[in-house]
This record gives sequence, C-alpha cells and structure tokens, in this order.
Amino acid sequence: MSGEAAPLVLVAAGGTGGHLFPAEALSVALTSRGIAVELATDERAARYGHAFPARATHIIPSATFGSRNPLALARSGTKLAVGLATAWALLRRIKPAVVVGFGGYPSIPPVLAAALHGIPTVIHEQNGVMGRANRFLARRATAIATGFADVVARDPALAIKAIHVGNPVRPSVVAAARVPYGAPADGDPFHLLVFGGSQGARVLSDVVPAAVAALDPPMRARLAVVQQAREEDAARVRAAYAQLGVAAEVAPFFADLPARIAASHLVIARSGASTVAELSAIGRPAILVPLPHALDQDQRANAGVLERAGGAIRVAQEDFLPARLASDMAALMNARERLVAMAAAAKSAGTIDAAERLADLVLRVART
Repeated sequence: MSGEAAPLVLVAAGGTGGHLFPAEALSVALTSRGIAVELATDERAARYGHAFPARATHIIPSATFGSRNPLALARSGTKLAVGLATAWALLRRIKPAVVVGFGGYPSIPPVLAAALHGIPTVIHEQNGVMGRANRFLARRATAIATGFADVVARDPALAIKAIHVGNPVRPSVVAAARVPYGAPADGDPFHLLVFGGSQGARVLSDVVPAAVAALDPPMRARLAVVQQAREEDAARVRAAYAQLGVAAEVAPFFADLPARIAASHLVIARSGASTVAELSAIGRPAILVPLPHALDQDQRANAGVLERAGGAIRVAQEDFLPARLASDMAALMNARERLVAMAAAAKSAGTIDAAERLADLVLRVART
C-alpha cells in the first residue's frame, strides 16, 4: 500500500455458507493486495472455514432471538453480552483498521464492539431486504455495502452511506463463470442440478423425484440428476431415481457446487443470496423456490431479482407441486432457445467483480 503498513481487516460473518462465501471472496481480494485478514465467526464455520483465507479465526459467542420465551431471551442476551466482551478484548489485542460484517448474529458482537471502540465498520447485506442483524448494526456502521440495488433506498439516513457493490463470489465461482452455457439439442442428455442451501431442503427431496416420475418416458430418459439432500433423505431420493431408471448422484453436500452449476442445463434451488449471486455470476436458468417462512422474506426478494431479469422462474412453495414442476421442466427441456435466453438474462444480473469493488470500499473506509 505505497509505503504505509498494510492494515488488518477483521471480517465477521455468521457460520453458514450464505454469510461465509461472500466474506471468503472479499478476503481473497484483500489478501491478493497484501492486506492481512482475520475472521470472527461461530462454531458452525468448521464446515466451510478450513479453506478460509485468514491468518487467524476467532470463535465469538453469539445467539439468535428466535423465541419470545423470557428465559430463552435472557439466555440469548447473556450469550450476546459474553460475545460482546470477547469481541471487545479481541479488538484491543489485534487492533484492526476496519471491521467488516456480513450478517448473521455472530457478526453483531465484533461490529458493535468496533463501533463502540471508534473503529470504522462496513456491513455488507447480501439479500434483497436487509436482515435483522444488519438492521441492528446499520445505523452504527460507517458504510453499508449492498448486494442488490436500492436495499435501503427508503431510509435516507442509511441510503446516504450505502453503496451497491453486488454480491462477492468465491474464486471457484469466478472460474465457473468462464464456462459458456450450452443448451442441449433435442434428445441430448439434460443435466439437472437440485440443491437447497447448506443442508439441502426436504421439499426438494419430496417434490423433484415425483415430478421426474411424471415426465414422459423419453424425456425422463434424457435426465442426469445431481441432487443435494439431507442425510436422512438421501437414501430414499437415491432409491426413487433408481426405480425410475434415472442416472442420479445424491449427497448431503457438494464441495464443488460452482463447477456443478456450470455443468448444469437447469437448476432447481432455494433462493438464498449466495445461490442467486452464483447463478447470476455463472449464468444458468433456474426454478427458484424461496424459503416460505422467513421473517424478512429475503429469499422471495432475491428470487424476484432473477425473475424480473428473465433468468429464473419463481415458484412459491405452496405451488411447488410435482405436476406443476413436471410441466415447467417439460416446457424448458423442449425450449432450447428459451434456456439460452434465460442463461444470458441470469448472467446479465450478476456482478463478477463485486469482491474487488467491496475491497475498494473497505480500504477507503480503513483510511478514513
């Protein structure tokens, strides 16, 4: 950094892929510029964090306020207070130039402690509506970065310090984005990818095999399915495809999911922020089924962005039935030009350089 000592950036994120993947992308962008990065997260990050490009990882106690039970609320409050004290001590020890929060309750103690310390902070909101942790932190943050445009446009106090950078995607997604989409000709194998977040989604395990069973036999014979399913559902999903004679790979987790997205002709998935970011960066047609009971309806908003762009079909879970899905799949499998158009539309909604844009913002804030 032109003669000055490189600052330390502390990245804080909830321990799920939806928060950790964009945090990882930012960390790669920063370390490539010679910036030291450390990660504050929770115990759940063990599944993803082994490859996280940070020189140190700090586990910070945190809790959600998912229950209105007074005893549960008291326990959550106590745990967050312990997390705040832990984060306070960590900041005094490592002295970061800036703290960047990616949402999830584990991001609250480090970002709040930084604000109380007078350390500059940036929060990044990946969804089309702001999540509860980021809403709590937004007024205290130095800057707000958003994955989608106009997330805080209705609040002038937040809009004045907000900048749309897009959703950072991991290097593996950037690599997958270089693979062009090739829609299959009539009669060619058709690659279907199904996934529902880090743990899969039971509704996909219930509906997709039944929809495949409802397809005409010649169409079913074309299918090659890759499906993520919960551990407890995997055996029955595998058996359903075997009974239908459909080639299928079923597993609870795919470490190489971006490459599998790139290899697919159609994706059926939930619509978490990382999923939508990766679909739009890589450019693949999708049928998206938003998580129905989320308080913020963030997945509905995320899917709406791709639907309006023309890259996805958004289906409410109550309408996600085998007959409806079989009809949508059959229509798409017989419409090569529509698939090509949807892939291009999805890609037009992506921001492949979002990690670099966010890194620029973080370093500007660090210098303030």
